[in-house]
Amino acid sequence: MSDRFTERVALVTGAGSGLGRSIALAFAAEGAKVVVAGRTAAALDETVALIEAAGGTAAAVTADVSVADSTRELVRRTVELYGGLDVAVNNAGIFRGGHSAADFPLDDWQALLDTNVTGVLHALQAEVAHMRAHGGGAIVNISSTMGPHVRFAGFSGYQVSKAAVSALTRSAALDHIVDGVRINAVSPGAAESTMSLLPGETEADRADRMKEQSPLGRISSAAEVAAAVLYLASDAAGSVVGTDLVIDGGVTA
Repeated sequence: MSDRFTERVALVTGAGSGLGRSIALAFAAEGAKVVVAGRTAAALDETVALIEAAGGTAAAVTADVSVADSTRELVRRTVELYGGLDVAVNNAGIFRGGHSAADFPLDDWQALLDTNVTGVLHALQAEVAHMRAHGGGAIVNISSTMGPHVRFAGFSGYQVSKAAVSALTRSAALDHIVDGVRINAVSPGAAESTMSLLPGETEADRADRMKEQSPLGRISSAAEVAAAVLYLASDAAGSVVGTDLVIDGGVTA
């Protein structure tokens, strides 16, 4: 256990699995009181159990970031549970692909925008409203290399949504640094998450693929992505404002 975030409250959306769960575990391991949020209560309870088993403090709150009222209630509950909100990680997101731009299903397009873009805006608005009234804070949005930094055929909707997250991060960072709120993004490439698996691909298949595709020769671990998030949220990154930190083993270098 480290004490880098002792006495601080961290909120992580999309924390029921994958990178969100790893980020929540990392904050708890460094002393934060963590609220884990998402749409599936059972998955959130598993994350809380893992944190508590490791000696950390956490609570689960179900929320849907695509709904503004739900996100405002999430922040209200966080403050009610632990007395404040110092750090927020907006990780909740969905993935849709497999279609050209001209054939992209409009339902999938709208779902991507509702969760990946508008959901981040909802979260930012609720988080900043609290933070600027209580001395500031740090927000990290989880974007992706796909969209802001590299493009692939067949994933236009997802890539547009993540490019928007990067642009929103930079714009909001300029808007709210005067409020004492630092806003940055992390853009993972292929990482230790099911979202980096191609259809029908196993983890072993992915490992073989990344030996060819990545200069590093492997995917990024969830712990490596979490470490980048914690850095941006920490006092050590006090002058880092509006950056989009790429974690991809050199693929987009």
